[in-house]
Amino acid sequence: MAETYTNLIGGRWVAASDDEWFERRNPADTDEVIGRFPAMSAADAERALEAATAATKPWRDTGLLERGNTLIRAANLLRERIEDVARAVALEMGKTLAEAKTEVASSANFFEYFGGLARQPFGHLLADRRPNTRAWTQLEPLGVVLLITPWNDPVATPARKLAPALLAGNTVILKPAPQTPLAAHNLLRVLDDAGLPDGVVNMVTGPPEAVAAPLLSSDAVAGVSFTGSTAVGRHLGRELGGRSTRLQTEMGGKNAVLLLGDAPLESAIDAIVSAGCGQAGQRCTATSRVLVDSSIHDHVTERLAERLQQMRVGPGLDEDTEVGPLVTEEHLGKVLESIEASGADGAELVVGGSRLDGDGYERGHFLKPTVVSGVRSGTRTWNEEIFGPVVSVTEVSSLDEGIQMTNDSRYGLSASIFTRDLTAAHRFADEVDAGQVGINLPTTGWDVHVPFGGFKESGSPFKEHGVEGLQFYTRVKSVALGLP
Repeated sequence: MAETYTNLIGGRWVAASDDEWFERRNPADTDEVIGRFPAMSAADAERALEAATAATKPWRDTGLLERGNTLIRAANLLRERIEDVARAVALEMGKTLAEAKTEVASSANFFEYFGGLARQPFGHLLADRRPNTRAWTQLEPLGVVLLITPWNDPVATPARKLAPALLAGNTVILKPAPQTPLAAHNLLRVLDDAGLPDGVVNMVTGPPEAVAAPLLSSDAVAGVSFTGSTAVGRHLGRELGGRSTRLQTEMGGKNAVLLLGDAPLESAIDAIVSAGCGQAGQRCTATSRVLVDSSIHDHVTERLAERLQQMRVGPGLDEDTEVGPLVTEEHLGKVLESIEASGADGAELVVGGSRLDGDGYERGHFLKPTVVSGVRSGTRTWNEEIFGPVVSVTEVSSLDEGIQMTNDSRYGLSASIFTRDLTAAHRFADEVDAGQVGINLPTTGWDVHVPFGGFKESGSPFKEHGVEGLQFYTRVKSVALGLP
């Protein structure tokens, strides 16, 4: 029998009110059931909202330092449990164990970083033109916030939202992706054990139409922070349009790496392989488009093909695995469809492009790491986020064309350039329309204190990470005091 898990609502671990459940299976071996989770309803979502609302004033009145200390305790607990939490992520989502440990360590860093910010200023003393008057600003929480998180970083993405939300004094309802409920369960166990008061954090799992829709329609929800697809993010914008509910979105990416003729090739190839195939390409900052100067195009394409052919694909818990399975059979089908579409658009399949289904692979969602070349602007492969270990190579003739092609996307999340020319590097950083820019570095790997977020259809103006990550979760109040 698979283990049965419950959700935290109002300080109690509870099942769905109608006793409905859903299963989550191992993407490397679908015969293995990882666990049973509550398939909650609108009534359960209302329960979570009532609990979060009741906890709003007590948590806001809790001292800022105590809120910060709770986050630091959570960071320490998460580090103590890194082996168990990472193993669960590898089983549930398919990451390699090394990738999962990195994610859990980063998640602990979020709690530690924002916990430490409790000792930083939360307002400013201002000058006032009136005599005998002092003025200042103070930051206040929004109230109840709804966090909707994806399956690809199932511990880190909730942590990056929970930490600033809780430090600022908000109460939270977490709606994790249905593909990765165990990761969210483990994270809330940590927060509960760290001493978070009842009702400050609550979780609902189940179909979005059942649990997210009633929360989105409630005026009691003051803010919604979402990470996921652009289609869903835009839907949320329409759903909340004209209302006072604040919305933060972190959505898709079609991230480009530009290699000029003088690029340090081996480090560039290493970065592309890591950023393109790490987490099986299932991350918003993955390298998807590789733009290569014509003088080195053929060499780079050949080297990428060699490297990707050599990558070891397998279950995340196997020590030798470099690329784990895709998260679901449905998602694998979408990635395969995108690869097929690239051929119809005139691109050449260089290596990979098919699922692995031989001995040891027949019950998993495994895909051969893939390189396609000759991808043209305006095609589906150029425009759409694939979210798999698929790298496309396109030839460019100059820095100007490389910048233009980098910006030829509705997305603007992350971009990198590899060159020894400092002037070219600065031009690229100044002119590309992306929220994150790397120079001789991969498109991935942004730390917890570095503001993170994209431009265009990659996300809203609100950044995550760093001091800027608090802005979404706080409102500014101005106060003036007349001295008698």
